[in-house]
Amino acid sequence: MKIVFATNNKHKLSEVRAVLGEGYELVTLAEVGITDDIPETGDTLDENASQKAHYVYERTGLDCFADDTGLEVEALNGAPGVRSARYAGEGHDFAANNRKLLAALDGCTNRRARFRTVISLIQGGVERQVEGIVEGHITESESGCEGFGYDPLFIPDGHTCTFAEMSAEAKNAISHRGRAVARLVELLTE
Repeated sequence: MKIVFATNNKHKLSEVRAVLGEGYELVTLAEVGITDDIPETGDTLDENASQKAHYVYERTGLDCFADDTGLEVEALNGAPGVRSARYAGEGHDFAANNRKLLAALDGCTNRRARFRTVISLIQGGVERQVEGIVEGHITESESGCEGFGYDPLFIPDGHTCTFAEMSAEAKNAISHRGRAVARLVELLTE
């Protein structure tokens, strides 16, 4: 099955390809001629995922899906949430976001957090959404060099190491994106 994944993020692309497995041909934005940044102006992950999927569908007419992911920290009232990628401001990178998060939690004993991914699938013009959540907590300092984003700071419940200390396979088996993509596969095979 051929389907467009509305992302330019190489890390997300490789994670989703690994979870989808054989039987799915994941088409990139570049392969369908979309080279501009897709707007993400929603106030929620659900809105952003939907906005991106519609953007691709309206320009290509092809079945597609888009995701939006956020790290929701309990002590920060759900922040950075929908602003996770831009937490330290426009033009900043993963390292700046991680530094800002650690500073915001400095001295805080409640370090509960969760990663949440929402996927909007448009198939045959009909949109459906699924989500994946993994609960855990934020460490006191970065650890590990795998993954991306907040992975060096997040330890999922039931584990003693961060996502960045896990192999890609181990992370995908329990991650928020892995869980959302598994639900996506269920939709695609209905």
